[in-house]
Amino acid sequence: MDIILKNVTKIIKRNTVVENVNLSLHSGTVYGLCGYNGCGKTMLMRLISGLIIPTNGEILVDGKKLGKQIDFPESMGILIENPSFLGSLSGFENLKMLASIKHTVADDIIIKTINRVGLDPKDKKKYRKYSLGMKHRLGVAAAIMETPELIILDEPTNALDADGVKIVQNIIMEEKARGALVIVTCHDKSVLEDVSDVIYSIEHGRVVSDEKV
Repeated sequence: MDIILKNVTKIIKRNTVVENVNLSLHSGTVYGLCGYNGCGKTMLMRLISGLIIPTNGEILVDGKKLGKQIDFPESMGILIENPSFLGSLSGFENLKMLASIKHTVADDIIIKTINRVGLDPKDKKKYRKYSLGMKHRLGVAAAIMETPELIILDEPTNALDADGVKIVQNIIMEEKARGALVIVTCHDKSVLEDVSDVIYSIEHGRVVSDEKV
């Protein structure tokens, strides 16, 4: 997968949240986004995922214009901000419901994915009783479950202990090795440095530097 951003700007209520961003992103690579809260990282992820449309500029996914020729990247797993699932269902039940949309993932893959993020697929606990860390683990599981070509992870290590952070780092590296294009943010730059091939620093909605790691 190739994603090209050309002069992408997003203005919301007269505020420029992303300004004149030019990026070229490719499969088999992990791209880290770093910057202070409110700098535009999450908005940039929303643009790349097709959740919002640029005010100016264009985003091409394998040559197809996002918001025109396609609504969303065709193969994408996404975790942006806080994960949302049905509180009355277990982790397995929630993922099974999501998997039923495309019918591409069998129960054994769901079980394997839940194990990958360090949760127990046999746990009957309802999602509403999950800790914040468990919720984020399930969010990561939902993002990777269908082996997408594009994986977008916004603060995936939020509320995780050291073991959980390591699990997420290992998953990112495994998905990269599989050939996925991974975009990730993290408030801890050392975590980004451990997994990223390139880190883009963002200030006031602009990419101000890139660092090959």
